[in-house]
Amino acid sequence: MALPLDPMDEPRMYQQTLLQDGLSDLLENDKLVDCVLKIKDKEFPCHRLVLCACSAYFRSIFLSDLEESKKREIVLEDVEPGVMGLILKYLYTSKINVTEQNVQDIFAVANVYQIPSIFTVCVSFLQKRLSLSNCLAIFRLGLMLDCPRLAVSARNYACERFQLVSRDEEFFQLLPGELAAILANDSLNVETEEAVFEALMNWMSRDTESREKDLSGLLDCVRLRLVNEDYLTDKVEKHKLIAFNPELQEKLQLIRDARAGKMPEVKKSKKEDGGAVKDGDIEEEEEEESLLPGILNDTLRFGMFVRNLILMVNEAGAVAYDPAGNDCFVASLSTQIPKNHTSLVTKENQIFAAGGLFFDEQNKEDPLCSYFLQVGKGSR
Repeated sequence: MALPLDPMDEPRMYQQTLLQDGLSDLLENDKLVDCVLKIKDKEFPCHRLVLCACSAYFRSIFLSDLEESKKREIVLEDVEPGVMGLILKYLYTSKINVTEQNVQDIFAVANVYQIPSIFTVCVSFLQKRLSLSNCLAIFRLGLMLDCPRLAVSARNYACERFQLVSRDEEFFQLLPGELAAILANDSLNVETEEAVFEALMNWMSRDTESREKDLSGLLDCVRLRLVNEDYLTDKVEKHKLIAFNPELQEKLQLIRDARAGKMPEVKKSKKEDGGAVKDGDIEEEEEEESLLPGILNDTLRFGMFVRNLILMVNEAGAVAYDPAGNDCFVASLSTQIPKNHTSLVTKENQIFAAGGLFFDEQNKEDPLCSYFLQVGKGSR
C-alpha cells in the first residue's frame, strides 16, 4: 500500500512531473533543440538548459567564454554512445536501466561529466548488491571514483566477513593502501589477531619481492599486543620476512617492552599559533601530545567481544557467567520458564528453553502442553 502524499509535497511533485514531461515532449518532437552531442558516429540532440541544470561539466562549458561554448555540436571522447544514451534518457525521464553489466560504465561517465543524480543511482544500486564475490571490487571502485559512501559501505561489508573475504583472489590483488584500510579497521570481524597477521602474510607471499617494502607500514595495522605470547615468539618473530629485518625487529621490541609494562616515552612537541603579535602580548605556545606508535594499538576488534559463557536458568530467568572475567550478566527475565526444562544457546546468541510441561490455566480443554520458548538474545 502506497504511503499518503504529504500535502506540502504535492505542488512540487506536480510541477516536477509537468516540467519533465514537457522537456521530454520537446526533445521527442525536436523542438527548441540547441545542441548536439556527437559520440563516434552517433548524434544526440538535446537542450543546453537541461545539460547545464544536471551537469557541472556542461555548465562550465556553456557558461564559459571558450569557443566551444558557442558551437552547436559538442564532440565527446572516451564514452560509449549506448551509455550516454541511457544517461540522457534519465535526465529527461528519470528512467534508467542499470544492470550489473553496465553499472560501472554508467558510474564512470557520471563521475567524469559530474552528474550527481546518476552517481547516486549507481551508488544505491551497488550498495544493494554487495556480496562476498564483489565487495572488494566495489570497495576499490569507490576509492577510484572518490566516492566515500560506496567505499565505506563495501569496506564495512568486507570487514564483517573478513575470514571469508581474506581467502578470495581479489583480496590478494589489493594495493597496500587498500589493504591497510581494511586491516586497520576496528570493525574487523575476527576472534583473534592471529588471523589478521596470517591474512597479511598470505597477501605478502603473492608478490614478496615488490611488496616487501610495504610490510613495515602494513604491520602497524596488525595489533600484535593482542596475539598469544607463544604465537608472537614462534610465528611472528621467526617469520622469514621479519626475523632479519632490523626495522621490524625494533617494532617487535616495542611490543615486548609494552608487554613487560614499559611503554615508550611520549614526546611533546611545541606548537605555535601563526599570525602577528597583538597588543604586545606574546603568543602562547601550545603543547601537542604525540600519539603512540601504531603497532602498539591494542584496541579489541569487533569480533573479539564474543565470550564463552556458562548459562544458568531457573524459573525466574537466566544468568550468564563469564569464568574468564569473573563477571555475571542477566541474560533474560521470565516467569514463564518451568523448572523441568533443558536449555540451549546457539552461535547467534539466541537462548531457547525446551522440554517439560506447561500448565495453562486459561485453557480449560487442554491445560497441559509441551514447552518451547525462545527467550531472546543473551547479553555478551
